[in-house]
Amino acid sequence: MPEVTARGVRFHVQTMEPCGPCPPDPPDPPTVVFVHGLVMDNLSSFYYTLAGPVAAAGARAVLYDLRGHGRSERTPRGYSDAEAVADLFAVLDALGHTRPVYLVANSFGGVVALNAALARPERVAGMVLVEAHGPAERPGGWNENMLNTLGKSALALEYERLADQLLAIGWRQRGRQAAVADALVNGTSLLDEVAAVEPVRPADLAAVACPVLAVYGERSDVAGAGRLLLRSVPDCTLHVIPGLAHTVLREGTAELLEVMLPWLSHHAGTRVPVTAGAGGAL
Repeated sequence: MPEVTARGVRFHVQTMEPCGPCPPDPPDPPTVVFVHGLVMDNLSSFYYTLAGPVAAAGARAVLYDLRGHGRSERTPRGYSDAEAVADLFAVLDALGHTRPVYLVANSFGGVVALNAALARPERVAGMVLVEAHGPAERPGGWNENMLNTLGKSALALEYERLADQLLAIGWRQRGRQAAVADALVNGTSLLDEVAAVEPVRPADLAAVACPVLAVYGERSDVAGAGRLLLRSVPDCTLHVIPGLAHTVLREGTAELLEVMLPWLSHHAGTRVPVTAGAGGAL
């Protein structure tokens, strides 16, 4: 299992090298780093959706399981946004990636990506934020829906023994994921630390120095964050997918790629033409 040790924690990582035709004497390819969401999520969410096409376009795709998620080490604490940002750069350092990277972040991964770009702007060349939490006008209630969902998940995992039920009916992979999630939400400080995370406010968004592509579902409960990004980030493109909720990565993969790959081509120099499928941006 590929892994690195960063900040004293073992992280599961996967790297997909660029593939497909290359120009003569190619420069060092751009690196695209994928940051997933919380609890019932890990790097596999990107591995089978976005990472392959990104590598085929000529970028190096780097995926890692956040602390406590997937196959990365679970620690009793260390789940704040600041810790996640420190983990991200430590993982990149351990892998030898010191040049600016492009971040592709889903859901709570957007909190990590935005704070990373603000903390270390010299290391973030651009961001693709998919249904990203984080931007909000004021602190109160900005993450209420996310915390409610996590709280319900914690109860189901602990008292309904969801992992055992899934394993009993033969759903081994989902059962293992549920077991990891149970240990994470009921055996660490994750819920308390996430509850204490402050939103990224408009004044901070105005300081984001890199280009941003924001993709949200029309019916998403965090769609307002996308509109706030558009108003506040100096170089932001917002794309809204009709009919979808907080499920863009899973249910809107094709349209997401149609928008994301041309954006990467324009900003990172990958091979996809800028004009391919780029309609619908706001």
